[in-house]
Amino acid sequence: MEAKNKPIIEVRNLYINFYTYAGVVKAIDGVSFTVYKGETFCLVGETGCGKSITSKALTKLIQSPGRIESGEVLYYTDDGKVINLLELSEEELRDIRGKEIAYVFQDPGAALDPLYTIAYQIGETMVDHKTVRNWKEAFSKAIHVLKNVLMPDPERRARAYPHELSGGMKQRAVIGIGLSNQPKILIADEPTSYLDVTIQAQIMDLLRKLKKERNMTIILITHNMGLVAEMCDRVAIMYAGNIVELGPMRRIFKNPIHPYTRALLRAVPNPLTRIERLESIPGTVPNLINPPPGCRFHPRCPYAMEKCKKEKPPTVEIETGHYVACWLTSGKVGDGYG
Repeated sequence: MEAKNKPIIEVRNLYINFYTYAGVVKAIDGVSFTVYKGETFCLVGETGCGKSITSKALTKLIQSPGRIESGEVLYYTDDGKVINLLELSEEELRDIRGKEIAYVFQDPGAALDPLYTIAYQIGETMVDHKTVRNWKEAFSKAIHVLKNVLMPDPERRARAYPHELSGGMKQRAVIGIGLSNQPKILIADEPTSYLDVTIQAQIMDLLRKLKKERNMTIILITHNMGLVAEMCDRVAIMYAGNIVELGPMRRIFKNPIHPYTRALLRAVPNPLTRIERLESIPGTVPNLINPPPGCRFHPRCPYAMEKCKKEKPPTVEIETGHYVACWLTSGKVGDGYG
């Protein structure tokens, strides 16, 4: 997606801390990015890098002891308005969550209430947002939603409870809840992490099909590079609460610039290149109560310079739409994430 496309979500200088007994966890450290309408945008990185926290912050779903310290999340509506979601009240956000911006959370078993049927949980979303006239219509539409997400025997599954469904069926039900109000943006947090590879392929084919039919924007959170190569238009590589590289998917895979991106791609099978031997990334993700000064990746970086240990690198645009935060690329023209 090029910058000429219309933005739908823009995150500016987002900072999030968690206040724990052990100390203040500096979880998100000045994250910025733009998502364009109709694209699939991926947040990628190791476990604990801040992907899920960033996605939840888009609609202020950060719970105590977490706190959004500063930043903006600008939402561009179809009628030309620009709304800073972080300035809205909880009541105002409830009108947007589930209707304009919907989530598919990581664990479908935890996302579903064991006390209610699948039809009730899908219908409740539509009733709350007044996209149906009554519960009778909600139950009827719930079955239609399950058909759209390719649920086997949807009439029967609509009356079932979560414990009566397989993992793939639960994931389809959760996707159905997210899609029930035809949102503009679907945020999918590791939507296939609990599924076998066959069901993974079915779920991703389903998301691709629904995205095309509805011109929906998808923000996909994953550490599966195969899914990234298959699904995404643009990719943001996250490390320890920072975005270190951002750009079109093919460019990132074929020409990774940041040392962390290179290491990450060498550590997993790359679907676009031939790799003789996979490599591990030395060290571990840093403790964000006392994060390393300067570039947070410098303790694990084979190219670290003295400057990397003292100053946080600026973000530079090294080619159109391709941004990197690394002192190795300092001096290049442009700055800021697109």
